Amino acid sequence: MVSGRRARKDAVAGVDHDEDGARGSAAGAASSGRRGPDSDRTAGGRRTDFVQSLDRGLAVIRCFSSEHPSLTLSEVAERTGLTRAAARRFLLTLQELGYVGSSGRQFSLRPRVLALGYAYLSSFSVSQIAQPHLEDLAEQLHESCSVSVLDGDDLVYVARASANRIMTIALTVGTRLPPYPTSMGRILLAHLPEQELDAYLRRTTMRKLTEHTITDPGELRKVLADARSKGWASVDQELEAGVRSIACPIRDSSGKVVAAINASAHAARVPMRTLEKQFLPRLQGAARQIDSELAARMSTGARTVL
Repeated sequence: MVSGRRARKDAVAGVDHDEDGARGSAAGAASSGRRGPDSDRTAGGRRTDFVQSLDRGLAVIRCFSSEHPSLTLSEVAERTGLTRAAARRFLLTLQELGYVGSSGRQFSLRPRVLALGYAYLSSFSVSQIAQPHLEDLAEQLHESCSVSVLDGDDLVYVARASANRIMTIALTVGTRLPPYPTSMGRILLAHLPEQELDAYLRRTTMRKLTEHTITDPGELRKVLADARSKGWASVDQELEAGVRSIACPIRDSSGKVVAAINASAHAARVPMRTLEKQFLPRLQGAARQIDSELAARMSTGARTVL
């Protein structure tokens, strides 16, 4: 059995090797005089200063989830694509650093992992500003309200006030969902530059999550154009049966859409007409207050929101 300290040294050695290799490749390119737009990338398309060991270590952390809070070594290797030996080294390194714990054959994340995400949340103005407004809104509507942003092809929750549990999915800060069947996702997709939206639609396989889910790219484009024109989007049981939601954009001081805010309700309790006539005006009011506070914070020199 290799000790955790030895494993840590092995992993660190891997990082150093990657960095040295990157420096060597870069130096070789410089000495040969070859320069160009791709001169700092390998034949595989990655930057020569890409640290593969760091990428793999983060992949080990990301393979844990609410559905899989505890995993065996074999499961970690399978979910990350690493060999068992490599997965073991990374797990033992993370364990020594306090990010992973173990019980018997099972590994799980430790609370220290939260520090990695807290640095983002504590510097992200929208989440800080939005939280009290979400709590007020949830109290007024007696329904759950959230704020989300796009991260790559995912919708990520950055603030939430939960009034009740209406979904089988446990929605919390950090939850990731596909944007196409959600009201907040559609607001954010609707305000992407045309080329970015085209690229998203080309690479995304839209699955039929319920009988109501829109999966045709052409139909979704029309829905997004309508959302952009109206300034809000609603979804009726497309992400999960029995759940409806309505959302509108949050903008920074330049008018750019940087996040979306929504309210969700059970379909048996709240008709779509109620969402549009009663929920939407209050949602838009909260969004305007967040916009105003966000603009004021940025005008004082605070860090940009994205």
